[in-house]
Amino acid sequence: MNTKITPDDNKNKYDILRLDNQLCFSLYVCSKEIIRKYKPLLDPYGLTYTGYIIMMALWEKDDITIKNLGKKLFLDSGTLTPLLKKLETQAYITRSRSEKDERNVYISLTNKGKDLQDEALRIPEELVCSLGLDMKDGMRLLDELHAMMKIFIKTEE
Repeated sequence: MNTKITPDDNKNKYDILRLDNQLCFSLYVCSKEIIRKYKPLLDPYGLTYTGYIIMMALWEKDDITIKNLGKKLFLDSGTLTPLLKKLETQAYITRSRSEKDERNVYISLTNKGKDLQDEALRIPEELVCSLGLDMKDGMRLLDELHAMMKIFIKTEE
């Protein structure tokens, strides 16, 4: 963006620093509030939002290393480890060391974790309804966010 401030603009030169003019702040607030709306949908399963995205990643690709799971979710192993321990305690996943290389720990869904996928089918729809978005607006917003993500992140598939 190429913006020049002229002397006539001096009284408003700090407007660019207003919270309402910050993309990052708007994304932060929306993210925080959307995650808050997930809470009542996830509580019956004993999941936090982060636990939920771990489960979704595993439903996409099961039997994955902690390292690859962390890459997919943009979380480091220090953040993932306590969450994985909790999911293992809840019997949603198992953790096992690779026989070929003990440094690699694999995460796999249990039958209970696999069965949860069917129950979780209702969660996205209930969330979208709670936001008051129609599907067209929701898909447009998702497309715009994906385009923005591509600017920052090079996905490996």
